[in-house]
Amino acid sequence: MRPRRYQLTKDAIAILDRGHPWLFRAQLSSAAQVFADGDWLRLVDGQNKVVAHGIYESEGAIAIRLLRRGPAPVDAAYLNEVLRAALARREPLAKRTNAMRLVQGESDGLPAVAIDRFANTLVVSSYSAGADLLARYAAHALYRAESPVLPGGERNIILRPAHRRRGAGTASEIERQDTLDAKGSDAGRSSSNDGTVLAGTLPSAIDFVEDDLPFSVDVAGQKTGAYLDLRALRRAVAALPLQGARVLNLFAYSGMLGRAAERAGATTITQVDASARALEFAAAHHVDDATKHRFLVEDVFEWLPGIDPTNDYDLVIVDPPAMTSRSAQIPNVLAAYRKLYRGAMQAVKPGGLVVAACCTSRIERKVFEKTVHDTLGPGFVREKSLPPEADHPVGFPQADYLKIIFYRRRVA
Repeated sequence: MRPRRYQLTKDAIAILDRGHPWLFRAQLSSAAQVFADGDWLRLVDGQNKVVAHGIYESEGAIAIRLLRRGPAPVDAAYLNEVLRAALARREPLAKRTNAMRLVQGESDGLPAVAIDRFANTLVVSSYSAGADLLARYAAHALYRAESPVLPGGERNIILRPAHRRRGAGTASEIERQDTLDAKGSDAGRSSSNDGTVLAGTLPSAIDFVEDDLPFSVDVAGQKTGAYLDLRALRRAVAALPLQGARVLNLFAYSGMLGRAAERAGATTITQVDASARALEFAAAHHVDDATKHRFLVEDVFEWLPGIDPTNDYDLVIVDPPAMTSRSAQIPNVLAAYRKLYRGAMQAVKPGGLVVAACCTSRIERKVFEKTVHDTLGPGFVREKSLPPEADHPVGFPQADYLKIIFYRRRVA
């Protein structure tokens, strides 16, 4: 694509100099209004020197996503090197799992593109109209690539169409926003709307292994199918001493955390989600002993306040979907979190654990932690937090979206 010229304002140059991958609309001059959604831009300073290349977005706070800094063009050689470097960073992870995020958008230098691997199937997604070209190029490049993090032999390549992701800004939010419909309703999406098969076939379910635990993913039914960003939490739950424990898994989706809890020894696992389809998949693919599991199709926000106070759980997991991408809605989101944790604190027994997870990037880490801490009160102590996984690197502040914190209820 031939880039169009745009001269940056001083404010935009300052942002660029600080290394941020986005230029916001408020930092652009009115001259940018002539560009169409998805235009590739050659960005110049006041001396007409090319300082970067980017993709223009016509709506939302983010106006330009940077493709490359400096005067050099965004060509095939450059994109191949970006992909090669991203794959190389995942090589240690390939020893533990055959499912991972291969490219995490801006944090891996490929803005607005997320690429997931599930065994021999690659799902290539874009979340900005201008990134469709990048996504297609990446798909074809990965079809030919050789790397320890890619399967040998036949590969299925699925390309997801770009659409406005409710204002999503990062690759993290495609992972969470695109499964929001599954968590919120039974509507789902038909495979005809789920993307283009560029190579191989579109499997209905794919089996993969993660830290010796077997899982399955429904890539035909949802955009990403599984929360790869929760790998550290699944590993942590599987390592807990849960022999004979009672576990409450809220916003359970496809029940992967429920499987981890069962493998850790839990004998009663209650999984609650608004999507019957997701829980049916959980029951079919992530259960060893069906007598240990109870699946409830409920709106967690409505169900949790009425929970039986005698239901004392050893572990309560609270992992709601991303709730907003708009700063004006943050107070409402924080109120929703307080409601959730008032319910969670009533459900967990003395000595038990509450896992607090937040994937709303607009909620800063310190704000989320203070909200949960203040809601749980002095009867709970913060035990630990989990860092992001290697395939979800944090390349800039807004990419630090996932917060996972363990709190233990005091015995006395």
